Amino acid sequence: MKLERIEHRACFGGWQDVYRHESRTLGCSMNFAVYLPPQAASRKLPVLYWLSGLTCTEQNFITKAGAQRYAAEHGVVLVVPDTSPRGGEVADAEGYDLGKGAGFYLNATQSPWSGHYRMYDYVASELPALIEAHFPITDARAISGHSMGGHGALITALKNPGRYRSVSAFSPIVAPSQAPWGQKAFAAYLGDDRATWKAWDAVALIAQAEERLPLLIDQGDADEFLANQLKPELLREACEKAGHPLQLRMRPGYDHSYYFISSFIGEHIAYHAAALVDQ
Repeated sequence: MKLERIEHRACFGGWQDVYRHESRTLGCSMNFAVYLPPQAASRKLPVLYWLSGLTCTEQNFITKAGAQRYAAEHGVVLVVPDTSPRGGEVADAEGYDLGKGAGFYLNATQSPWSGHYRMYDYVASELPALIEAHFPITDARAISGHSMGGHGALITALKNPGRYRSVSAFSPIVAPSQAPWGQKAFAAYLGDDRATWKAWDAVALIAQAEERLPLLIDQGDADEFLANQLKPELLREACEKAGHPLQLRMRPGYDHSYYFISSFIGEHIAYHAAALVDQ
């Protein structure tokens, strides 16, 4: 598959690039970012996939999080896709929480969304295959994300036992079936049968998880969406009931912004690097 490099910037001894390609899964042109740390010039490296939140593109994380410094320190490749399909032919809606910029990392089944909105298949299958074919990486993978992307990271890891060595999230929507953002998106993308929603809900997936991959979550206690949309206590309860390992760190004073992410992204990359290094 042809890749077009549209950005190429030196960064902490490596390269921050952005590529464009035609996605068979999504039926449109997609951008994704790749940070290759300096070690990639001489050997293959493990990879951390980052999934961003509502309204974001591939740009938000690579310009705001300050993650490249830590990726260079630990020798980890960063891959950052867009958050939804894009283009004039792709369905959209009024508001920020449905349509473009709000793919929710699922496979839509309802018209008009089902024609393009298959972000789960893109993130779990098409993009990794593309990355592994074109870049100097090993088969050691980790996944992380923020808000809607935290939801995406959790469900992708839970639905694919053995594929990822570690998973983490910042301020994830842990139970979208029980939160206004998720309920709006799921009703549109999946329809009104709430039984089908469980396949895309981390709290629901915990009970049937085939692998007890530890979950690392950072959540600011001053997050404006904490009580209404994020509800981390539901994930804690589900993990306690299922005996699933969870480290939920409530961070005093932090909100939902990239100021929060940039404050702790170094700890998350170190966490993933420890799991990604072959023993």
